[in-house]
Amino acid sequence: MLQVLSKEFSSFLNSLIAYLVIGAFLTVIGLFMWFFPETSVLEYGYADMDTLFSMGPYVFIFLIPAITMRSFAEERKAGTLELLMTKPLRDWDIILGKYLAGFALVLVSLLPTLLYYVSVYQLGNPPGNLDTAGIAGSYIGLALLGAVFCAAGILASSITPNQIVAFIVAAFLCFVLFSGFDSLATLDVWSANTLAIRQLGILYHYDSLSKGLIDSRDLLYFGSVIFLLLSITKIIIGSRQW
Repeated sequence: MLQVLSKEFSSFLNSLIAYLVIGAFLTVIGLFMWFFPETSVLEYGYADMDTLFSMGPYVFIFLIPAITMRSFAEERKAGTLELLMTKPLRDWDIILGKYLAGFALVLVSLLPTLLYYVSVYQLGNPPGNLDTAGIAGSYIGLALLGAVFCAAGILASSITPNQIVAFIVAAFLCFVLFSGFDSLATLDVWSANTLAIRQLGILYHYDSLSKGLIDSRDLLYFGSVIFLLLSITKIIIGSRQW
């Protein structure tokens, strides 16, 4: 698994994809945080990072599928997946190696945003007058969200050799997992089951972590969704007929 992880992460760094994803993420979030009047920290006068954590998931919906779309799709199209399968590797080694490489790149893209935290920290009146616990919880939530989206992207890439199709399927799946259940819960037909339906979606648990309270139920939810998506990927890869 570590060999696959090292190979995949090196291939990211040796191509433009890593730099484009990191640059695009930081540029979009930076514009919303500092330049656009409707969302700028400088305009509304509160020392917080809500813009990053409210806009970040929607940016991830498009950027993470761009990272993962090539994971299996490119291997299948180039015919190199058959060669990879002949090596002494289990399916889980390949899946987890590719998954962790994509997730590592997501974490790398989040690291520079710590500069935003330092900037907002200094802008507080007095300096440091901000909800550090809430920000820490939101970072954990955003990282876990990225982990789920990477699992969804790996799944989408395993079902098709076409990278564009993999991107579209992954983006749709990420959107449904994030806010689809919340939107579904707004329908009047569910009555007493509204909360239960909301709890099936990521947004409910993401908002919970953003309050700075690290609840084991939220962590269990994210872990369960990741395991489910990767298990489906394992079934697809395991049922291949090369």
